[in-house]
Amino acid sequence: MAEKEITIIGAGNVATNLANIFKTKIGAKIHIHGRTEANVKFLAEKINASYSVKIEDIPFNSDFYLISILDDALPELVNNAQLKEQIDNNLVVHTGGSTPMDILKPLSENYGVFYPLQTFSKFKLIDFKEVPICLEASSGFNYDKLTKYAFKISENIRMVSSEQRKYVHLAAVFANNFSNNMFSVAEKILKDHQIDFKILLPLIRETIDKIQTNKPSKVQTGPAVRNDDNVMEKQAALLEGDVLLKEIYKLISKNIQDYK
Repeated sequence: MAEKEITIIGAGNVATNLANIFKTKIGAKIHIHGRTEANVKFLAEKINASYSVKIEDIPFNSDFYLISILDDALPELVNNAQLKEQIDNNLVVHTGGSTPMDILKPLSENYGVFYPLQTFSKFKLIDFKEVPICLEASSGFNYDKLTKYAFKISENIRMVSSEQRKYVHLAAVFANNFSNNMFSVAEKILKDHQIDFKILLPLIRETIDKIQTNKPSKVQTGPAVRNDDNVMEKQAALLEGDVLLKEIYKLISKNIQDYK
């Protein structure tokens, strides 16, 4: 495995984390490709990898090609004749949460999905040990190949179809993106009244700890689940200056009550 080469197309948050873990845990030779030379070069130098900005400079016969770019950019890329020539029918996968596996058909007969279910940032590299890796492939042979790589970096490997992955991604948006937005709202409310956001951290940690062993719906607390209309009216009144936030407060409170 150490002599295998992986070509990663993209240099964003997901690509950065995967490039790093493939290098450190697998020892694979990495090639980074992207359109913005500064970003590609920065990542390549960080992990001692080769890089390119022209498609014709992508290596032939990499063990597999991993595409980690914005979903909106995929249709144009997969119809690139030069990229198809470079891949030469080798295994190509994408890392998207909501994009079907079959989008890669124009590039190769061997294709799949390598979707790590985690929030990624360039500035904080992830320990992949417990990260769910959702895999899908066009054949059993290709799936087995992806599985061998996946188990090198994580103990949590899942076979997830394109249809299932759409809902996994949707659920992740609610669980991660929306909850983080609520943290941002809470931060602003406190900041506007000269209170440090860190006052909430023990509460947030306890909330996360409880759902490790309990269903989230069973450990819900707060005025909405208690049907405490008096408190909810007072809190909504505090948001009088922000029509949207007040409406969000009311909608989520109603949703909490509906999930009891």
